[in-house]
Amino acid sequence: MKKVIKLSIIAIVASLVVGCATSSDIENLQVQIDGLKVSVAQASSDAQSAQSAAVDASAKASAAEVAANQAAQLSQDANSKLDNMFQKSMAK
Repeated sequence: MKKVIKLSIIAIVASLVVGCATSSDIENLQVQIDGLKVSVAQASSDAQSAQSAAVDASAKASAAEVAANQAAQLSQDANSKLDNMFQKSMAK
């Protein structure tokens, strides 16, 4: 019985010694965490820039669509006038 208790105590002490993190391990983790914080901040900034660029692109695309629709309408109007002029000249 004493032998089992001694072995249990030795096993517990060994697991505590092996299982505990050292201060250098904690410092390494803190450095990694700080690096990740910087990466997250950069990613967030990049995402904000991309969103702003997307909004700009969307606004420019909408303006281009309006201009194209106006050009198409003016073209149709000009074609109609030319057709009317041709019809009048043919009628004479």
